[in-house]
Amino acid sequence: MFDQIAQSIPYQHIHVDGFEITIKRLDLVHPQISGNKFFKLKYNLLAAQQQGYKKLLTFGGAYSNHIAATAYSAQYFGFESLGIIRGEELASKPLNPTLSTAQQFGMQLQFVSRENYRLKQSPDYLAQLQQDYPDYYVIPEGGTNTFAIQGCQEILNAQDRETYDLICCAVGTGGTMTGLIEASNPHQHVLGFSALKGDFLTSEVQQLTHKTNWQITDQFCCGGYAKTTSELLQFIQAFEQRYQIPLEQVYTGKMLMGVFELIQQGQFSAHSRILVIHSGGLQGRLAQL
Repeated sequence: MFDQIAQSIPYQHIHVDGFEITIKRLDLVHPQISGNKFFKLKYNLLAAQQQGYKKLLTFGGAYSNHIAATAYSAQYFGFESLGIIRGEELASKPLNPTLSTAQQFGMQLQFVSRENYRLKQSPDYLAQLQQDYPDYYVIPEGGTNTFAIQGCQEILNAQDRETYDLICCAVGTGGTMTGLIEASNPHQHVLGFSALKGDFLTSEVQQLTHKTNWQITDQFCCGGYAKTTSELLQFIQAFEQRYQIPLEQVYTGKMLMGVFELIQQGQFSAHSRILVIHSGGLQGRLAQL
């Protein structure tokens, strides 16, 4: 399944102020395991199968694309799944479309306090988790681990590595960007547009790669994760009307708004060959869009 779909990712070309931008439409690889999640989950699921696991456990917020994609993948490949969801207050509220989708695909949802959720990477918490759920294969928040990075390297094919000077992507946990960096050639620069405020993602990626041909900016995060501005929503609506490419407000909208603004500021050389990775996530799109 994975290999067949990955070979047929379409490209779309748009023109912006004299630049031709190529958009790699990962959002079209699969209706449920969309975008970068497709690549992040590939080797995690293969590892779980090879190690004999029948159940998956992972983490995410209420609007997590990863939660929805993992739920579908688990059902498709015959796993049970459990999602540890940030925000215990959500247990008493109606499920939003993301969590409702995950539940429909058979995922059990366990809501925890934000304080406890922040412990998800601590050795003590993970040891306790392994004790409480010994027969579950654990996938980190956002799917980011060595298997995810291995999968995300496959986003770039040989032609991509030769053709483009600049590769742009949205950044949430850093796994997709690290895969792109690891797959890139020395002449290429990978530019990440953070969906979160702060420079901690730079430190995260520095721990995952020894390469230096990359940079992350939070200049276009619109105040933080899942936060929006009227400027962002207006940009998305105008972009979609002009190019007929759907975006969402958490990741891809912010990234493309950033690309357009940097072009207008003259930040890219005139002959730059730009590849933009559309990482999907459309299930988290606001209803007003």
